[in-house]
Amino acid sequence: MAVPRKCRANLTHICLLLCAAGAVLGEFQLEPLNLTVLQGSDARFNATVKGPWRVMTWNVGGLMVLNILITGDIASSSEQFSAGFCSNDRSCVEFTIRNVTRSVDASPVICSMLGDHGSKTAQLYIQESGTVSVRGQNVTVVQQDQQVEFQCVTSAWFPMSTVTWSQNGQAVNSNLYNTTGMADGDTFNSTSVLTFQAVRNTTVECLATVSSLTSPQLSSVFLVVVPKPRDWTVLIAVVVSIGGFALLVLLILGIIFCYKRSKEKQPNYQDEMRRARTQSQMSGGDAAEQRQGHENAGYLPEGVPPSRLTDSGFSQENGSKVSEVADDVNQARNGYSGAHVTVGESGVRKHRHVTIV
Repeated sequence: MAVPRKCRANLTHICLLLCAAGAVLGEFQLEPLNLTVLQGSDARFNATVKGPWRVMTWNVGGLMVLNILITGDIASSSEQFSAGFCSNDRSCVEFTIRNVTRSVDASPVICSMLGDHGSKTAQLYIQESGTVSVRGQNVTVVQQDQQVEFQCVTSAWFPMSTVTWSQNGQAVNSNLYNTTGMADGDTFNSTSVLTFQAVRNTTVECLATVSSLTSPQLSSVFLVVVPKPRDWTVLIAVVVSIGGFALLVLLILGIIFCYKRSKEKQPNYQDEMRRARTQSQMSGGDAAEQRQGHENAGYLPEGVPPSRLTDSGFSQENGSKVSEVADDVNQARNGYSGAHVTVGESGVRKHRHVTIV
């Protein structure tokens, strides 16, 4: 039976509407399409469906591991796999793989809708965190600007770790270190060598990381720089030179000072004559006072006529003029004891002893 052309057009329109409706019913999204996690952590994927659906299946490594119905019923092959609705929204399903391992779970993750709704595929990558260590212990150098070398070793990383260095928390220029790596079975090891000149005390850190690590692993050592002793030769020479010059200046000043003092103490000729005259006058006055105050009557020994005896042992005749024997100023000054003889008008000679103290 032939279908009229008008009916044929209507059927075509209806088929197109049904296909479009089927496409809408089967449209969904899977996120993320690429996921990298650290071994031992959890991996999570979200499937968002537009329109009604009945059954959703999840496959890991080619095996179906979980089924979830629109009603919320879940059938799982292992406790490692679980699913649930996102915030009680039945259009979104969260699929979780717990405690992932690189040997089992590092494979494509496929989400499928029952019927002709199609499927989506995501890739799961799993990384491993190994160890990091700076060889040796704290380093001590006894000379500044001495070149030092540090070696950092990483083991059992997948993929090969990224190694960097820091000094006192500041990143080191990559030109100062060199890193080489090698495979060790299904993991990687690496060796990094850092070389620089020691200037001051420094905390040296080696850091290793992969993209799934939230913070890098590190190993640190401490560099101690002992300052070299200063060369005191130049300083000592300068101090000795300055000290010697100062002593020389002081010596010259001392000589000049002593010379001026001795010059001031040395009297000139006029001052000396004036002083001698003054002393002579003072000495003469003192001698006269002493003679006036200390003259004693002479003692006449028995049997010796007064007219014949004098202090010096000579006799003087009557009628002689008065003679006076006086001590010299210097003899009086030295305490000289002499005799004073006076002859009176009657011719009687009086003998007096004069003692000048």
